[in-house]
Amino acid sequence: MREFDLVVPPEVGFDEDQLSGYLRQQGMLSAEEYFQVIRRSIDARQKQIKINLRVQADTRPIDLEFVEYFQEAHQVSGCPQVIIIGAGPGGLFAAIKAIEHGLRPIVLERGKDVRTRRRDLAAINKDHVVNPESNYCFGEGGAGTYSDGKLYTRSKKRGSVRRVFEILVAHGAPGEILIEAHPHIGTNKLPNIVTALRETIETAGGEVRFDSKVTDLILEGNEIKGVKLQDGGAVHGVATVLATGHSARDIFHLLHDKNIKIEAKPFALGVRVEHPQQLIDKIQYKCDDRGDYLPASSYGVVAQTVLHKTERGVFSFCMCPGGFIVPAATAPGEVVVNGMSPSRRNSQYANSGIVVAVEMEDLKAFHQFGPLAAMEFQASVERQAWQLGGQTQQAPAQRLVDFVNGKVSDGLNQTSYQPGLTSVNMDEVLPDFIAPRLKDGFRAFGKKMNGYLTNEAQIVGVESRTSSPVRIPRDRETMAHPEIKNLFPCGEGAGYAGGIASAAMDGEKTMAAVIASLKS
Repeated sequence: MREFDLVVPPEVGFDEDQLSGYLRQQGMLSAEEYFQVIRRSIDARQKQIKINLRVQADTRPIDLEFVEYFQEAHQVSGCPQVIIIGAGPGGLFAAIKAIEHGLRPIVLERGKDVRTRRRDLAAINKDHVVNPESNYCFGEGGAGTYSDGKLYTRSKKRGSVRRVFEILVAHGAPGEILIEAHPHIGTNKLPNIVTALRETIETAGGEVRFDSKVTDLILEGNEIKGVKLQDGGAVHGVATVLATGHSARDIFHLLHDKNIKIEAKPFALGVRVEHPQQLIDKIQYKCDDRGDYLPASSYGVVAQTVLHKTERGVFSFCMCPGGFIVPAATAPGEVVVNGMSPSRRNSQYANSGIVVAVEMEDLKAFHQFGPLAAMEFQASVERQAWQLGGQTQQAPAQRLVDFVNGKVSDGLNQTSYQPGLTSVNMDEVLPDFIAPRLKDGFRAFGKKMNGYLTNEAQIVGVESRTSSPVRIPRDRETMAHPEIKNLFPCGEGAGYAGGIASAAMDGEKTMAAVIASLKS
């Protein structure tokens, strides 16, 4: 088998038949050889867009190979039980790791399975009714199930991202995620993949329980023995992995009320900005029409701003090409927005979070809440968005140039956000140390991307669930909470991940620590 790199036009890079003909015509592939693309990325720096490929060739058919995950039959019925709170990527991947090492995972999810959950999402979009236990954040698969499904991560320390991708492919994800430089699954495909992960856990003898909200911890001295559920039941286990996601405020309150150490954590807050996708394509691809082969273009932007002599970054977050803005509130009386894309990324809109770092020195007015200060600040902004948006799930919005110039928009553009928008002065929604920085950031982005700063775009608020505002501390070596024996904080909710891939890796790493602890 041999490997080689080449640069080709989009119609060749994204069409297997054209690529095959090109390779043979260029003498790179003989008539007897087979080939497979193992890496692909887009180079749009010049007007002539190129696709970078790495290709394998061999005289035998090349199959997609798993090098780090091998599906083996495991049976853990009757094995020691480990409790996993939360069925997001951190919890599900922790459960698979547990099974591989002879532990029986009991996954407790406050929300519903993916299919039942859809009805609650429809109720948010159509009727403005938020179910606190089942929404875009809570339910099987966590917040990632009905989000964009982006898998790109810079994290290398948590474990193998290749293994995570292979597990996803084994459970129905497209094989392309193993070769794309910026892999993406799509919100339309994620529910079936999440269901398949659950079925793997159950087939091996583990459990995934829905409508199983944890309301208390069973402690003996400084050791956790199990948990109590809202329905009055209890579950016991040899260890407990806390993988509840970044929005489980009741869990943060529970830990604080029981004097279990937690810490306030910096996060980021801002808005979603929505452009016509064709406009972003024109900026990024430098053409009026991207054609049939190029995918909807994305972007990443960052700018440094200075306010009151303090420098702070403004940056894009979770950019969704060809996507939709969705309501991500987890309780009545708040408005939160997030972004998602289907696998084909074929919406006429592009949206991205544009956010500002929130540091502890910004939260002096919330110091009385101690380690919950950042969380309470976050909640206060979401309540303000609900009030000014009309006390429904309609979101406050403003055209982009109008926002930068301090003018309330006379009207708003069409939007992908189904509950609808309300034209407001976003200066009244956003904290006074956030809005001026966003304006400076948008001005800077307009200079970097000609056409970006336009009233064809609008901002929608608020983008506030970028990461957890609370960190649950853990020992670097043992991964366990420093005060509570056999309690293992994990993933985004504990402050140690950001996105599907990094949360999945952290779930595996955390369970590996549980296994090591039990062996010792």
